[in-house]
Amino acid sequence: MKSITREVKYLRMKSIKGVIGRAILVGCAATTLLALPVSAEVISSKPEGSAKQTLERGLSAMVGAPIIIDSIEPTPASELIEVNIAGDTFFATADGKFLLLNGDLLSISETGAVNLSEEKRVVKRLGLISDLDTSEMIVFAPAGPVKDYINVFTDITCGYCRKLHLEMDDLNRRGIEVRYLAYPRGGPDSQGASQLATAWCSKNRQAALTRMKAGVELPINNCADNPIAKHFALGNKLGVRGTPAIVTSSGMMIPGYRPAADLAQMIGVE
Repeated sequence: MKSITREVKYLRMKSIKGVIGRAILVGCAATTLLALPVSAEVISSKPEGSAKQTLERGLSAMVGAPIIIDSIEPTPASELIEVNIAGDTFFATADGKFLLLNGDLLSISETGAVNLSEEKRVVKRLGLISDLDTSEMIVFAPAGPVKDYINVFTDITCGYCRKLHLEMDDLNRRGIEVRYLAYPRGGPDSQGASQLATAWCSKNRQAALTRMKAGVELPINNCADNPIAKHFALGNKLGVRGTPAIVTSSGMMIPGYRPAADLAQMIGVE
C-alpha cells in the first residue's frame, strides 16, 4: 500500500488545537501496541504520570506543535482515563497508549499517533475502488506523464464540484489524473442523478460534463447502462456524505474542495 505520510503531514500543518481531531484522524503505517491497565486509584494519585507524558509527546509529535494536557481524571471504568485538553474531553487507556477520538481508536507512542480505525477504512476504500474499471469513470488525464491520480465523487449541482472542475487544467499540468465517479446528492432518482447520467451517456463524456458544470443544459439522457446508481451505492459504502469527496490513490478520504496546489502537496507530487 502506498504510504500516506505526506498527506498526514499536510493535515498536521493545517490544524493544531481543537483540531487535534482533524489532524490525527488520518493514520500512517500501522503500529500495534499493548495497553497495560493501571488502576484508577493509581491514576488519581499520580495524574501527571506516564500516561500524561505519553499522550503529550505522542500528540505533539503527530500535530507538529505542543499539546498540553490540562488534567487527567479517573473514570468508573478502571481501564479508561478522562483526558482534558483545551476545553475538550477525550478518553484514553490508563497507560496513555490508546486514545478514543470521535469513535476512532488511536495508537499513541512518544513518536506520534496512528489511527488504527482509519487504517482499516483505507484498506476497505482501496479494495472497493479497485473493483471499478476506469471505463466506468470520466477521466481527465494529463498530456504528459501521470504522477498520481485522485478519485472524485462529483455532482453537477454542487458549487464546489464546479469550482474544482475549473482547476482541471492546473491539476493535469501538475501530473494529477482526475477520475470522476457520480454521486448525486439528492439520491439515484433525483434530477441531479439524471444530469449525471446525461454526462455518462454522452459520446464525449468529458465535454458533456464540462459543459454541464459550466451551466449548459443538455437534453436528459438516461441510458440503460449508466453507472450512476452503482457509483452512488459505492460512495455510501465509503462514507461519502457530500461532494466533492476525494479518495486518493493511497486510500485517504479528503472531504470537500481543495485547491489544486493543496491537493498536489497532499498527495506528494510536489
